Amino acid sequence: MNQRSPSVSLHVSGCFALFTRPEMKVERVSYDVITPSAARGVLEAILWKPQMRWLIRRITVLNPVRFSSFKRNEVASKIPSTFRTWARENKGGDGFYADADRAQRNAVLLRDVAYVVDAEIELTDKASPDDNLNKYTEMFTRRVEKGQQFHQPYLGCREFPAAVRPTDGSEHPHKDLLGEHDLGWMLNDIVYDDGKPVEPRFFRAVMRDGVIDVPALEAEGVAA
Repeated sequence: MNQRSPSVSLHVSGCFALFTRPEMKVERVSYDVITPSAARGVLEAILWKPQMRWLIRRITVLNPVRFSSFKRNEVASKIPSTFRTWARENKGGDGFYADADRAQRNAVLLRDVAYVVDAEIELTDKASPDDNLNKYTEMFTRRVEKGQQFHQPYLGCREFPAAVRPTDGSEHPHKDLLGEHDLGWMLNDIVYDDGKPVEPRFFRAVMRDGVIDVPALEAEGVAA
């Protein structure tokens, strides 16, 4: 078994969030709370190295779950991964104009969200003998305290930035979140093979007194 670091915590908040349910592809509808894969994305915006990976262990929901409906402008076409691909596919064309490819879609967003994300660091097979868990744990802690980021963390979509800060121990779920709430099947994360996505994994998310325990991807009860 690979070695894993002690748990680290991060306070994540924002005015709006959109963690799109995969069954809602046209009209976007958010999950009730942040997904583990989205939480991993926030952590990777602060610290990511090929020698390590983030494992989300627990999500604590601090604010009541509230939704708002918005109409958003989107483009209908998928953007190629590289400019070279776009240029090859549009050889001889006049270019891309967003106004001519625009579509209005409704979206059901979360508003006024706040979470505490607990995660562990695991070394990958790309780690060298000089790499160790304490090194990356301390690096992450310093970067959070100094506000250093590789890019702006976001809450599901890039137009919804996330504010991050260290936890101080005073964070507690709102009283409206007490009790047990079955949130249904939720995306845990994507399984990768040689850097390529292979399959999504889902788990039955249950929030108990505002806390969601996230199973490992290989754990029983995590469905492909």
